[in-house]
Amino acid sequence: MVNEVANNMQLGLQTDICVLDFSKAFDKVGHRRLVEKLRMYSKDGVANTWIENLLSNRSQSVLVEGACSSSIPVISGVPQGSVLGPCLFLFYINDIADGLFADDTMIYLAVTNEQDSRIFQEDLDKLTTWEKRWMVEFHPDKCE
Repeated sequence: MVNEVANNMQLGLQTDICVLDFSKAFDKVGHRRLVEKLRMYSKDGVANTWIENLLSNRSQSVLVEGACSSSIPVISGVPQGSVLGPCLFLFYINDIADGLFADDTMIYLAVTNEQDSRIFQEDLDKLTTWEKRWMVEFHPDKCE
């Protein structure tokens, strides 16, 4: 991305960039949606079944000064503090760049005419559709 922007600058081209940040990224990953995405990558594989079992029937409660709350089901979030958590998150957002000029959580495009500006806006619209479909939000205060 840095090389492309530098090349565009040398060519005198404008490059529009939108830097994105997920809001509570690891917490927003819905378990059923994650399993659905894993199946998209690999039809009912053994690893998918293992991950589905890992995420199924989880619950949580809070213990404060010896008093324990009721247990509630955990239906979203990937295990944090593990090697698996970041991998599952990456699988969950892997399709974000389908059809976009994107790199990680940044989209960019050299803009040489009005059509390029429309393409860039269409990419932003696709991101909006993607975040609504997969129930992951971008943190507006951390996006530029």
